[in-house]
Amino acid sequence: MRILVTGGCGFIGHHMVEHLIKNTDWEVVIIDKLTYASNGFDRLRDINCFDNKRITTFTTDFSHPITTELQREIGPLDYIIHLGAETHVDRSIQNPEPFIINNILGTMHILDLANRQPNLTKMIYFSTDEVFGPAPDGTLYKEWDRYNSSNPYAATKAGAEELCLAYANTYKTPVLISHSMNAFGERQDPEKFIPGTLKKVLAGEIVLIHSSPDRTKPGSRFYIHARNIAAAMLFLLDKGVVRDKYNIVGEKEVNNLELARFIADVAGKPLSYEMVDFHSSRPGHDLRYALDGTKMYEMGWRLPVNFEDSLRKVIEWTLRNQKWLRKAE
Repeated sequence: MRILVTGGCGFIGHHMVEHLIKNTDWEVVIIDKLTYASNGFDRLRDINCFDNKRITTFTTDFSHPITTELQREIGPLDYIIHLGAETHVDRSIQNPEPFIINNILGTMHILDLANRQPNLTKMIYFSTDEVFGPAPDGTLYKEWDRYNSSNPYAATKAGAEELCLAYANTYKTPVLISHSMNAFGERQDPEKFIPGTLKKVLAGEIVLIHSSPDRTKPGSRFYIHARNIAAAMLFLLDKGVVRDKYNIVGEKEVNNLELARFIADVAGKPLSYEMVDFHSSRPGHDLRYALDGTKMYEMGWRLPVNFEDSLRKVIEWTLRNQKWLRKAE
């Protein structure tokens, strides 16, 4: 079996590649354009996958069409996991254009490649909880609930989802869609909350906690380790149904102040923090996202590792490998 992983040098992508190498005997093909988000091949080197003979990597930008020559080099595919994307909300607010180009136009090019694969069984489009917009307390969005994107990043993921469904309906492309929540794990870029908070705690800096307008209620998320996401992807390649959607949900909801305190405690450092109202000054930062994971649970999906154990291991690993707290540009 042969599988294509787009963005395979990135954060979630390299965890996906590692999971495939350890849990299957498949050949893995990676497409990655090696932006700041990938750290070059450093993540693949760090997991001892860079020289693995089962992995072939192509440095290319899928926001441009996949040429016939490149398709020939990629070879026949049984599966595609489309993870590659521009993902940072702040950057999308500052300049939406790269997100539109990469996340929508780029997805079209991967769908076109999928349509030229006669033996393709399934393609998973990796989307986000943010397409649903903010979730009021007590609300858990189901897979087919209405969308209400709060920022350009979320809108491009929602648009790409609709494109996937259009290809499935028009061309019979065997695509299905996953929604995931805030990922964490080893080798994450410090622009993200968990490694960014650890970096600030170690430096004795103030950690900004996204909160309600009155600065009393911290924002919250259902965090999930990238390895658990990778395991869910493999589960969906087996159990998922084409033209359907699936929520991959973290174990429990955690607010960002609780999370920052946990990080500081594991690091053995005091926490200095300030509650800030991001949303009023920067519309597009939502206080709460939440998904309903019932569908995957009823299919038999279970998280391989619980949240606290996963987070503690990631913090301890990062403390031993602090080079990953240096920002790549």
